[in-house]
Amino acid sequence: MAPLSRDDLAKRVADDIPYGAYVNLGIGAPTLVADHLDPERDVTLHTENGLLGMGRAAVGDEIDPDLINAGKIPVIAEPGAAYFHHADSFAMMRGGHLDVCVLGAFQVSTQGDLANWHTGEPDAIPAVGGAMDLAIGAKQVWVMTDLLTKDGSSKLVEACTYPLTGIGCVSRVYTDHAVIAVGRDGAHVIELFGTTLVELNELTGLSLEMA
Repeated sequence: MAPLSRDDLAKRVADDIPYGAYVNLGIGAPTLVADHLDPERDVTLHTENGLLGMGRAAVGDEIDPDLINAGKIPVIAEPGAAYFHHADSFAMMRGGHLDVCVLGAFQVSTQGDLANWHTGEPDAIPAVGGAMDLAIGAKQVWVMTDLLTKDGSSKLVEACTYPLTGIGCVSRVYTDHAVIAVGRDGAHVIELFGTTLVELNELTGLSLEMA
C-alpha cells in the first residue's frame, strides 16, 4: 500500500468526523474533505467568510462566483444554508460552537502546538486568516497535511521552530503516511499508510509508538 493521495486522505478525515458535527475546513487541502462527507452523517460545514451549510465544491453549471469558501473555491450551499456577516462568522468560531476544525500546517509539535500562518522568513507573506480563532475556539483541532515538506523535512516535529498559531491545540494529525494523535502525552501513531513504524520514525526523526 502506497502513501495516501490527497483525495484518499480527505476521505479518511471525513470518515472520522462525528455524526451531526459542526465543522470548519481550513484553506488548502482540508477543503477537499467537503467532497467526501456522507450526507447520512448530517455534518454541517461552516466557512469563515460567512456561510453555514456549505456543501462540496461546485462543478459545471453549479458554479457561482459569488458563492465561495474561504479559499475562494466555488461551492454549493446545502438546503437550509445561512449567510451572515464576517463578524458573526468569527463569533461562531471564537465562541466554541464548532465541534471540529481541520487545518493545514507548516509544523505541528508532538505536544499539539500548531504553526501554520508564517514561516518566519523575511520575505514570507504572513497569512493567519482565521486560524488562530479556530485553534482556540473549536472543540477539536485536526491537521491535514503532507508529512514532509518539498525539501524532505518533517512537518511533525518535537518542537515548532516557526511562529505559533496556537499552543497545545491540535489533537490529531492526518498525513499521507500516517494518522497521529498528539497532545500532552506526546505523539502516538493511530494508523499507517504504505510505511512501517520504523520508516515513519526515520522520516520524522522522532521515536513514535503505536497508540
